[in-house]
Order: sequence, then C-alpha cells, then structure tokens
Amino acid sequence: MKEKEFERLTNLKQMEEQIHNNGYRYICGIDEAGRGPLAGPVVVAGVIMPENSMIEGVNDSKKVSEKKREKLYDLIIQEAISYSVAIIGQDVIDEINILNATKQGVTEVVEKLEVKPNLILVDALEHIDTKGIPYEAIIKGDAKCYSIAAASIIAKVTRDRIMREWDSVYPQYGFMQHKGYGTKMHMQAIREYGLTPIHRKSFTKNI
Repeated sequence: MKEKEFERLTNLKQMEEQIHNNGYRYICGIDEAGRGPLAGPVVVAGVIMPENSMIEGVNDSKKVSEKKREKLYDLIIQEAISYSVAIIGQDVIDEINILNATKQGVTEVVEKLEVKPNLILVDALEHIDTKGIPYEAIIKGDAKCYSIAAASIIAKVTRDRIMREWDSVYPQYGFMQHKGYGTKMHMQAIREYGLTPIHRKSFTKNI
C-alpha cells in the first residue's frame, strides 16, 4: 500500500479508533444507496469491520468506480465480522415515503446482523429504531468514517446488481446505465414507453 493511501485510510479510521479506545468493541457502519432514483429499491447495508481492518481503496462509494466497487465488495464481506443488507422496494417507498423507507431499512439491517454491535454509526439519519443499540448520526459519514464507507460500497453494489437485472427485463429504459436515476435518457424513456412496475409512482407522477 502506498504511503498516501495508508495516510488516507488512517484518517478515515480516526473516528472509529477513538471509539474503540473508549471501550466499544463492535462498531457497525450503516449507509444506503438509492434514495434519489425514480425506479427501483432503496438498499441499506450495515457492516462491522475488524478493528485492524484497512482495505486499500475503501472510500465513499460515489468516489469509487463501478469496477473497483465490485472488487471492494468481495474484500469487505470476506473481512467483515458481520454484515447485513435490507432491500426496500418501490411499493413501500410510495406507501411510507423514501425517508421512512430508508429508516425501515436501517432497522431491518440491525435486526439481521449476526453479531450485535455496541455502537452504530449511520450516515446522516436521525430518529431511527436501532433496537436499543446506541447510534451516532454523522453528516457525510461515508466520507468521514471507514465502516460507513464500507457499508456504502455494499449498498451501492447490491443496488447496482439489482438494477442490472431489471435492465434485462426492461432494456428500453437503460437501467444498466443510469440505475434508475432521473437522467435525460431515463426521462425520455418514461415519456416514450410509460412507467414500469419498478418505477416509484410518488417520484414520477409529474413526468
């Protein structure tokens, strides 16, 4: 590992290092992917990484290429003490709104973890049900905290894989390229072909 990357990861891990030094053994980072798209689910992931974990390249998923994220996904789940994923579909998003759907995903992730964390670090969400486990909401946590960054990669890769599968069902919409986000290509496809069952009706009613 190059010195610059080692320094970046060391900085990314400072927050968790302080928490470990305060006696917390298992820290779970939680992040989501897909709050903004017009189609598909929101995916929430949680991961507890070993205290000495330092996987080269782990970063906010938005700063990592799709090809690199796939490789990091495998490394993260191999090294993780525990991880879990919740997939909240478009019907639930339409029913309870995207914020509440994301919060529901956080609760599901906590319930699914095989190892109970001592503390949860979550990216910018508050008023969430973590089943009695203390949590801290960190603004832009995926760029400040190693375990949240790792969770962001798990969430993003999981969601991208789902959208690639939907691309084979609805090839005319271009889900492979835009993953359901409101790009010019996607908006044009909606106007031309209408909505699919995976579109969020509450997001697309004015298109």
